[in-house]
Amino acid sequence: MASSTQHPADSHDLIRVQGARENNLKDVSVEIPKRRLTVFTGVSGSGKSSLVFGTIAAESQRLINETYSAFVQGFMPTLARPEVDVLQGLTTAILIDQERLVGNPRSTVGTVTDANAMLRVLWSRLGEPHIGGPGAFAFNVPSVRASGSITVEKGGKKAENVVFTRAGGMCPRCEGMGSVSDIDLTQLYDERKSINEGAIKIPGYSMDGWYGRIFNGCGFFDADKPIRKFTKKELHDLLHKEPTKIKVDGINLTYEGLIPKIQKSMLSRDLDSLQPHVRAFVERVATFSPCPECRGTRLNEVARSSKIKGINIADACAMQISELAGWARDLSEPSVAPLLTALRHTLDSFVEIGLGYLSLDRPTGTLSGGEAQRTKMIRHLGSSLTDVTYVFDEPTVGLHPHDIQRMNDLLLRLRDKGNTVLVVEHKPEVIAIADHVVDLGPGAGTAGGQVVFEGTVDGLRKSATLTGRHLSDRASLKRSVRKPSGVLKVRGARTHNLKDVDVDIPLGVLVVVTGVAGSGKSSLIHGSVSNRDGVVSVDQTPIRGSRRSNPATYTDLLEPIRKAFAKANGVKPALFSANSEGACPTCNGAGVIYTDLAMMAGVTTVCEECEGRRFQASVLGYRLGGLNIAEVLDLSVDDAVGFFGAGEARTPAAHAILQRMADVGLGYLRLGQPLTTLSGGERQRLKLATHMGEDGGVYVLDEPTTGLHLADLAQLLGLLDRLVDAGKSVIVIEHHQAVMAHADWIIDLGPGAGHDGGRIVFEGTPADLVAARSTVTGEHLAAFVGGGVERRAPSARGPEPRQRLEKRL
Repeated sequence: MASSTQHPADSHDLIRVQGARENNLKDVSVEIPKRRLTVFTGVSGSGKSSLVFGTIAAESQRLINETYSAFVQGFMPTLARPEVDVLQGLTTAILIDQERLVGNPRSTVGTVTDANAMLRVLWSRLGEPHIGGPGAFAFNVPSVRASGSITVEKGGKKAENVVFTRAGGMCPRCEGMGSVSDIDLTQLYDERKSINEGAIKIPGYSMDGWYGRIFNGCGFFDADKPIRKFTKKELHDLLHKEPTKIKVDGINLTYEGLIPKIQKSMLSRDLDSLQPHVRAFVERVATFSPCPECRGTRLNEVARSSKIKGINIADACAMQISELAGWARDLSEPSVAPLLTALRHTLDSFVEIGLGYLSLDRPTGTLSGGEAQRTKMIRHLGSSLTDVTYVFDEPTVGLHPHDIQRMNDLLLRLRDKGNTVLVVEHKPEVIAIADHVVDLGPGAGTAGGQVVFEGTVDGLRKSATLTGRHLSDRASLKRSVRKPSGVLKVRGARTHNLKDVDVDIPLGVLVVVTGVAGSGKSSLIHGSVSNRDGVVSVDQTPIRGSRRSNPATYTDLLEPIRKAFAKANGVKPALFSANSEGACPTCNGAGVIYTDLAMMAGVTTVCEECEGRRFQASVLGYRLGGLNIAEVLDLSVDDAVGFFGAGEARTPAAHAILQRMADVGLGYLRLGQPLTTLSGGERQRLKLATHMGEDGGVYVLDEPTTGLHLADLAQLLGLLDRLVDAGKSVIVIEHHQAVMAHADWIIDLGPGAGHDGGRIVFEGTPADLVAARSTVTGEHLAAFVGGGVERRAPSARGPEPRQRLEKRL
């Protein structure tokens, strides 16, 4: 007879966290059930990411890294132990965050999901004519031919001449990039000057450092002669010379022409990975166009000649994934049956996760944060791993309400395979499916960092927490809408999947552009509106920064603050910069000391000299309004608004920037908080606050509700209203129904995604959209507002949208 006593191995059903103090957490203790779906919610800055990513996931990854040898750990990122007393019951954590897939310009949707690898094997087996193995179809593998002599031992040694060949698929003209660049030489140098006079315009090419010594010591030209007087050979050596060994001041160095040098260091890298000033230089100096030899496919002619059922591998990668999945289902070849099964599963997973509108040749750098996150999910959907902790950061980012249910199903599938699923999320639709909810708050920043509720969804609804009170919020349609002051005409838009779209965008009002993911919203607005004069665009490209970057430096807030300190104390502004003269000499203004322990994990310790304040002791003696510079950088935005708004420290320039940061819901951030600790939504709103200071008549915002708590929506809507009331035109690309309901005019694209989208399916007021319910968006908006408007048949919608807009004008 079996014993009813529980086996000891079955008793570890909880992840226990005790005394978590990472970032703003205040001795947080929680118990999270394993093999369940737990949602962490709370206002922005309440400590959700600090608990889930900074504590639980970070410690799991650190412990796994420690299982490797010291040699292997030397090549892995250094992970410090989180500030927590006890962490028990951890399992392997897989993070699926919103970090965009950038860094390598050869990276595509197909390469990061292994779909390309499977297609290459498929073509190497079934392609006609047969041209070689999988490498022959790889755009990052060049064809190689080499000859030489080898020694063969067969009874006696003898030399044999051999020829080695390797068939690669890389286009030799563009080297697998798909595009070629033309260099504007006027942006490389000023021909009127000599090199020693600063003729070279490339960032970092200072004549005071090694470049000056190399140019003066190479002997290929006279660095004191104006470049326009160079001979053809001298100009060739300056611009195109192949890598050549030279000796300067007794030191062996390598000289290389300017163009191949910047090709390797700048032009061959992803633009988003470059520093802003380098990116600006690349955009000035280089013009990119599709490679004329491979027509942008990245593959050489031989690779494109091999076909299966009439298409080559480049055609397959260019197809919409939903169509490619259908093509793969029609293939029947027993010799590659297991491969076809795996390929079909991967392609079907794209469709299932709502990315069927992408193509495999889409560069990963062009994906939004939400698309990148869902792309990372592809490899985990068919994984055989169980009892794994999956950690998601707002998986519904960029998803239309129509697609959220699909995402919910995928999260539940991962849970039902026996995994622990932890989700940081604000959307009520995702919170509703949780087995367990952890609500953090009660406020943000120093006012947060506590668990204010832990339990079921029903318990959260009945609780008095901010999330509980707003969980059932529903928007109401505006009783009246603003009258437009004019229109912005878009004619024949064909960017990406748009199908000759003509639309009149009303000006002087709040316009919301919506539609399912991949319907063409961003293609329409960023392709036809954002590049016009007078348009200020805040897109989803991430802001990047080092540990030294913070909100004060990113928004240029530190400049007026330094000047105010300098004026009040009669000293130089540079003293109040941690990256300049005022920096602590021990830590060079970093506030911490990084100790490299060779093959062991490095150690980060607070600088004993400045105690983490980053400045010299003498600088901290200077005060403004009773505070020194380190104390000012430790203020929250809300506190700094009052500090610089009145009294001795009154600084209008700083106050204006701070007020914009408060307006976008970042009042809880500390001015000196490293950018590396901000969430994706916080970074986007920080960028919004920066762009709000620019002069422009039209503001374009791409999903500004990203990372916003339900309670913060009213503040954002108020900000949008203030912009419109100030005479601006505001165009918002958005999925959130509350923003749609608040709009004066809605432009809905669809009806589907990819090839099935790219058309205007509705133009009009939110009330008209709800009344007609003729689109997917209309159905969801009607459900959100309670369908409080009388329903009409689509045929009874009255005049055509443009006619109605003209009547309102």
